[in-house]
Amino acid sequence: MSVLPSPRRPGGLLLAAVAAVVAVLSCAVTAPAAADEPGWTAEPAAGSAPAAAKSGARPYFYLSGTSGTVLEDRLALANTSDREHTIALRGADAYNTAAGAFAVRPDKESTGAGRWISFGAGTTVKVPPHTRAVVPFTVTVPPGSPPGDHPAAVVATESGREVGVRVHLRIGGPALAALTVEDVSVRGKGAHARVAYTLVNRGNVALAPELAISAEGALGKVAGRSIRTLPVEVLPGQRVELTEPWPGAPVFDRVALTLTVTAPGGARATGSTSAWFVPWGIAGATGLGLLGLGAVAAAALLLERKRRTRSGDGSGPGSGPGPHGSAVPEEAPAPEHELTGAPR
Repeated sequence: MSVLPSPRRPGGLLLAAVAAVVAVLSCAVTAPAAADEPGWTAEPAAGSAPAAAKSGARPYFYLSGTSGTVLEDRLALANTSDREHTIALRGADAYNTAAGAFAVRPDKESTGAGRWISFGAGTTVKVPPHTRAVVPFTVTVPPGSPPGDHPAAVVATESGREVGVRVHLRIGGPALAALTVEDVSVRGKGAHARVAYTLVNRGNVALAPELAISAEGALGKVAGRSIRTLPVEVLPGQRVELTEPWPGAPVFDRVALTLTVTAPGGARATGSTSAWFVPWGIAGATGLGLLGLGAVAAAALLLERKRRTRSGDGSGPGSGPGPHGSAVPEEAPAPEHELTGAPR
């Protein structure tokens, strides 16, 4: 899987439809911006469009048309080394990784716009040392293709090294910018708290989303995050899982959190969650102290109850229940005397 950088798309539409030619020019070249390793590079060939003429180089291909049409453009391969390079070329579908990076499908796994790209007989190109080769390719849009963005890439490969050049392909028709915010949760606490969430592109155009976070605590207002542009472009039908730092998370509170995501074209969605923030270290120490105090109080009550039971259990002579349950001494019987002698 190749992961490509995500440059911002210019505001205007650039229609690249140029005549197909193959040119191998012997000239000294410098490494262009697309280079990521020495040896050779791949990038869009300079076109005749005003934007390309002003900049001198294009960061990616941008093609637009209607279903059933054939679009054309050119790829430039520059050999900056002292030996010949044999480079294989192919088209590939593009997609978002789970973290939001732009990646391309492996060979023979494309089912969309990547299969529409063809280099004809130029799928393998030999580039002599210090030479620049310009290779044309076509994008054949099938009839009935749905409108919107169809992300793809041109991939150049040699000896396990792959260089991908993005292809932004837009098919004419109604454009729908729509997204949802799902699976919102809070991870960590304090200054290390992060808000995790999932963005899903429900429309048919790529989205450059902006995020704002608002928070309301049970004990008062809580700091959120002001609106900012996210460093990700969400492709149509793709799902990305992101996290956002939240340094304003409280130490102790119950917070209701709302995420608001917007994107050009009128896309807007919200997601919410709630979370408890408790300083468990302090709470644990306080709980242990209260538990110990309760145990001491219970032991004291038990000892006092035993003491009272013992003092109230009288077993000496003359003790017993009296009137109304009181203990009074019983009256001893009068002694009997034996009489001797005659009565008087």
